[in-house]
Amino acid sequence: MTSYRFVETLDDRLRSDLMELYRHEWWTNQRREEEVARMLQHTDLVVGLCADDGRLVGFTRVLTDQVFKAVIFDVIIAREHRGAGLGKRLLDYVLDHPMVAGVRHVELYCKPEMIPFYKKWGFTAPGDDVNFLRIAVRSQVRDF
Repeated sequence: MTSYRFVETLDDRLRSDLMELYRHEWWTNQRREEEVARMLQHTDLVVGLCADDGRLVGFTRVLTDQVFKAVIFDVIIAREHRGAGLGKRLLDYVLDHPMVAGVRHVELYCKPEMIPFYKKWGFTAPGDDVNFLRIAVRSQVRDF
């Protein structure tokens, strides 16, 4: 039986494993190593899940003010490790973490088929009066 351990920092090897995880997901497969390295430097909480061979098989990250808001991003479990409860362990770890546990609202966004998974922790849609908005800043030219 494989055992797993949590890490909160990623060395070069684990960052390489993260890039491999990213290559297999629709929302992260275009990320470049230099961008990911910078992202990791500016993320409040990085959580990796390593198999007993040392390979990174799970990952998520959190941006938070540690009072009002925390946003969970990039929840990924390697395909060959799915179905073993690792996603649950990863979310439990994050939600119990001191940087997140006392925050008023923890948020994330996901595809509709993942909603039942996240509902297990009480995640719900914020309501019809709240909208998720996005702007691609790098592609925008703004005059002020």
